[in-house]
Amino acid sequence: MSEKLEIFDLGGNSLGSQERDLFYSEIKKEFAEKGTITRQVKSIRLLLMNSKGRIYLQKRSKLKSENPGLYDKTVAGHVLEGHSWNVTVVRECAEELGFPAAVLSNEEFDKAITNTDLRVVGIFKNIDEINNFQSVRIDKNGNRFIQPFITAFFIGYYNGPIQFIDGESAAIEVFSIEELMEEIEKNPSRFTEDIKFMIDHYKQYLKPIK
Repeated sequence: MSEKLEIFDLGGNSLGSQERDLFYSEIKKEFAEKGTITRQVKSIRLLLMNSKGRIYLQKRSKLKSENPGLYDKTVAGHVLEGHSWNVTVVRECAEELGFPAAVLSNEEFDKAITNTDLRVVGIFKNIDEINNFQSVRIDKNGNRFIQPFITAFFIGYYNGPIQFIDGESAAIEVFSIEELMEEIEKNPSRFTEDIKFMIDHYKQYLKPIK
């Protein structure tokens, strides 16, 4: 059975819930017919670093139907019906990256990252929430599909091994913020619009642990 998602209008008002597959079938039809989408779901987007501030990006498989072969944020995921932002981060880290995670408040986060063995658990915090975040996807033929989301953005640290368990990522690449900004400027077509947005808006958070 398909996952159930809570559906919202573009103002953030709840419209009930729907199975994920049906929701995507309907919004893709709406975009094809009207060039816009009038409903959205909740999602998280996450950037992971090690304690030296080096950022883990996934390189999407060339077999993916959207943004094939591009460098992307570490992980993203839908918020299932009845789940919170924080539960979704913990679930995605376990399911997609293969390690346990904790999401903490700003004050707890700052204490925990200097007093926790980051080889054992990842520590994360919420840095922003945006209603109607426009996520741009490009298919293999160069066609653009733009989907709105109610999105919470997270950053965090982890020093242990990671792997993209779903097998849909071609590689893991690690960058310093300086290296990443330089590479995006030189080769913007190698990166998703999501990661460009996140680096532009949240680069102040992407730094080594002092």
